[in-house]
Amino acid sequence: MGEVFRWTVRGIGVVFAVAALGLFLGYLLAARSLPEYDKRLRVAGLEAQVEIVRNTHNVPHILGETSEASYFGLGYVHAQDRLWQMMLMRRTAQGRLSELFGAETLRTDELLRRLDLYGAASRAIPAQDPETMAMLEAYAAGVNARIQQVNDEALGRGAPEYFLFPPQIAPWRPTDSLAVLKIMALQLAGHMEEEIARARAGLVLPSERLVDLHPDAPGGGRAVLPEISTLFPTLEPTQFARSDRPALWPAPSRNMAGASNAWAATPARAAKGGTLLANDPHLGLSAPSIWYLARLELATGGVIGGTVPGMPLVLVGRSEQIGWGLTSAYLDDQDVFIERLNPDNPFQYRTPDGWKDFEVRESIIQVKDADPVTITLRWTDNGPVLTRGQFDLGSVTPQGHVAALGWTALADADTSMRGAREIMAASTIDQALEAGRYHVAPAQNLTVVDGRRVAMQIIGHQPQRDINHQSQGRIPAPGWEPRNRWQGTMPYAMNPRFVDPAGGIVGNTNNKTVDQPFPRHISHWWGDTQRVQRWERLMQARVAHTRESFIEAQLDPVSISARALLPLIGRDLWFTGEAAAADTPERTRHDALTLLAAWNGEMSEHLPEPLIYAAWVRHLQDRLIRDELGPLADDYTHVEPLFIERVYRNAQGAAAWCDVIQSTPLETCADMARISLDEALIWLTERYGRTPASWRWGDAHEARHDHPVLGEVPGLSLVVNIRQSTSGGDNTLMRGLTSGEDPDPFTNVHAGAYRGVYDFSDPESSVFIISTGQSGHPLSRHYDDLGELWRRGEYIPMTLDPALARAGAVGVTVLEPAR
Repeated sequence: MGEVFRWTVRGIGVVFAVAALGLFLGYLLAARSLPEYDKRLRVAGLEAQVEIVRNTHNVPHILGETSEASYFGLGYVHAQDRLWQMMLMRRTAQGRLSELFGAETLRTDELLRRLDLYGAASRAIPAQDPETMAMLEAYAAGVNARIQQVNDEALGRGAPEYFLFPPQIAPWRPTDSLAVLKIMALQLAGHMEEEIARARAGLVLPSERLVDLHPDAPGGGRAVLPEISTLFPTLEPTQFARSDRPALWPAPSRNMAGASNAWAATPARAAKGGTLLANDPHLGLSAPSIWYLARLELATGGVIGGTVPGMPLVLVGRSEQIGWGLTSAYLDDQDVFIERLNPDNPFQYRTPDGWKDFEVRESIIQVKDADPVTITLRWTDNGPVLTRGQFDLGSVTPQGHVAALGWTALADADTSMRGAREIMAASTIDQALEAGRYHVAPAQNLTVVDGRRVAMQIIGHQPQRDINHQSQGRIPAPGWEPRNRWQGTMPYAMNPRFVDPAGGIVGNTNNKTVDQPFPRHISHWWGDTQRVQRWERLMQARVAHTRESFIEAQLDPVSISARALLPLIGRDLWFTGEAAAADTPERTRHDALTLLAAWNGEMSEHLPEPLIYAAWVRHLQDRLIRDELGPLADDYTHVEPLFIERVYRNAQGAAAWCDVIQSTPLETCADMARISLDEALIWLTERYGRTPASWRWGDAHEARHDHPVLGEVPGLSLVVNIRQSTSGGDNTLMRGLTSGEDPDPFTNVHAGAYRGVYDFSDPESSVFIISTGQSGHPLSRHYDDLGELWRRGEYIPMTLDPALARAGAVGVTVLEPAR
């Protein structure tokens, strides 16, 4: 018996030893790809020397002797720190993910092939001016120099992910950078999904209730529009739930379609006499962050700010002369066109001039561990044809029809890269606004300041629609009707512009910017109706602002929605009911209401009240809409404050939502509030314990920075994913948009992953931060070192002074032209 025990112990020891050896060898292999930042080397493709100075936060200061040398350096550092991220974005745009990941990403590849984003990027190359092409080529040469160095020096394949996937890396091309910009446009697009959601709901709701669920932003009138059943009489309501999104799906849901904050103050509203600008673009959280901080020395001077690996641009940031920020404009740049098929020839569709052949092309998708898949791509005059299974289009497409997408980002002559380059090189507000002329998509609000002035301009092409358009772009429309077709794009001069406002403050939280009649309306659907109210209060609360007050506003966690909704939904519940014994539902409800009654709406990670409020309104909205919509209610993953406010104010009869139509009794809105609160408290008790005072919003509102590929691999997920307890919420200026998905509906998945505040009374005091770290290598200390600062609302200095950069250097790389 003792002998058996000894051999068992020895066997277990051997297993652990082999496992430990495997882990050690894996670590050694992965560590080979950690970049060396202190080096001098000669590289091909470089025409002038570039010095790359890294500070303690791993922010590269790229000091090239020419602009092209600096672009080369940016490509090199992007490939040093984010090679896998860049290659994944390129494969996504190309529709070639399944070559690595198999059938799991086949539907994603099919979407990208049908949109033909990479083809659109290729066709945009001839539209680039010589300076932009020189920038793209120099950047690509820098990326390729790093790839060549990895191959020559056996540097661990350049990224640890390549030990799990085929290591072959195709050279970077200028088209690849244009394709990354197209992917960014896709990640910020949401109007197509809004059209589809509105149309699906319109099939089961009367028009007066549809405007409750899809309300217009306050401030403008509402046109009387035909119901979708009028446009397509043969279309029947469907009751199937929304389709799942496949792996690495790049198109967001309409709730995740981009958001941002930006505001600026003139010297008259600034305590120190210089302009101020704050900007925090909101995108999906990931590890590493989509953002990468860098400083470039160009012929026009130094620029510093946020870059996106794959593109040779400082997209948001400042120079010595100007600062600029971006927010999603929510300009309606997408339309769904329903195309009628020829019943005698399914290869033709109807146009205003009769039947016309589809443009057709075959495309072969290579799939790992499976046979290749051939798909037939089709295009109409209005855009690419999508399948009935994509975006639930089948539920709004009658039989004998197909759906095509019109989208400005698919334009062949896309000069958005030139626009971004010229904004980066501008030295005055007027030059920056003029550079916006070349921007096509995604549509953005460009907020720009110099030392004296401030301005905001919508940049991006705005489709020219007929004033008699049948749906005004709110829902899919017949593509064969001339009045529904786009008539080109509007002149840039028609895009709204705000320069030197009399009040001294300009800004945007994705709110409605103009109130103009269709077709100059910009949009029927805006990204914010709530945060803007809090922003206005904070801006007007001070006569003069400082860098610190702008930071305070950027990090403000107060929910104006909570302050508005709680008095409405709880008005019949506050301080009512008899005393209840401990550990009873009535006592839990009493304790929760007592907490909420004294709460100021601050969505602090340390408080229980935000969690109670969020769970209550989530259960309330679902209970209000579930019996009318059925499975379609699953589309509404996030609370719409305007909907609940309309219901509880009984705006135009909206209180009708409170009655459960499938039950005999007549339920009141007070009944719905009480029942949904009890349901929410049961859910919270099961997850967080029986004592409301001990609950914490941060336990539920955990920021999830997940690795897009390895984040769900057992064991590796502990290494590559970053988790942080965070404040804020869906409708706070410090936005932390929740997932809305069970089983963890309150996780923070979409936030301001870049924050910057620029003070032109002392430009060197400007600050910025990103949500993770600069490196994409999980073994690097720079993988998550900035993340904790970001979570705590801290920033790092944003200097353009080369002497300061060199004085604090922790590594200097010098790239010299090959002889």
